[in-house]
Amino acid sequence: MRGQRLTTAVYETILLFAGVVSATIGLRGFLLPVGFLDGGVTGTSLLLAILTHVPLSVWLVLINAPFIAVAYRSQGAQFALRTLATIVLLAVSVAIFPLEVVTRDKFLDAIFGGIFLGAGIGLAIRGGAVLDGTEILAIMISRHTILSIGDVILIFNVILFSIAAFVLSIEVALYAVITYTVASKTVDFIVDGIEEYIAVIIVSDRSDDIRRAIITQLGSGCTIFDGKRGFALEQGQMRQATILFSVITRLEVTRFLATVRSIDTDAFVVMMSAKDLRGGWVKKRPLQH
Repeated sequence: MRGQRLTTAVYETILLFAGVVSATIGLRGFLLPVGFLDGGVTGTSLLLAILTHVPLSVWLVLINAPFIAVAYRSQGAQFALRTLATIVLLAVSVAIFPLEVVTRDKFLDAIFGGIFLGAGIGLAIRGGAVLDGTEILAIMISRHTILSIGDVILIFNVILFSIAAFVLSIEVALYAVITYTVASKTVDFIVDGIEEYIAVIIVSDRSDDIRRAIITQLGSGCTIFDGKRGFALEQGQMRQATILFSVITRLEVTRFLATVRSIDTDAFVVMMSAKDLRGGWVKKRPLQH
């Protein structure tokens, strides 16, 4: 048990260092040389660094500090301390990393700045910390308002990009939208993994035939729940139903649905995104011939 914890701690530390290196390359190698922005707290820090000529590393620590305090109360001391250490390390890395112009193409600066910065944020999340306090702010606001986390982040970035368009230029604001979009997609890719998993729920009168097909034809796992069909009238008797639950990859969806429909065209099928899978039979394994 102790060895497993040590291995996990080393793995997470490596992820945090890799996240800092990637974010530093994105900031110093692509965004800072051309005065481009990202979204969130990092974008705010970049904007203030441009307007005030105070180093970016200072703003990264100052603006993230209140959110780290919030994280300490809501997410615990370990998460807050990891986040503090990671952001301080990023600030130091940005301060000492030599300023190099990787490319003179502004579009490439926006794209690859977003890729490296997003990869850094995603790696930090997988390592148990954050490099940008925007999500912490969004969680805090969503708990006290009717806004969702996504709404808060969207509103925050709309305000930020509008200010950038006014005080800098519309061109910089538009490039910032590109950088933020690329960065957010990269974060999703890093956090969720290369394969996107889909959870499937099936209710059918031929559930056993479908179960066998899922295992033998598709090579996927399957879990069975006992339930009742709930559409009976008040005086009616609800029928027993066998409910199937399976997890597949995005690339298997079409074949999976075709297999289910070939057995029961009236089967009730619900699909939803599945994240953070642990254990079980998810990956396809070779079938025995």
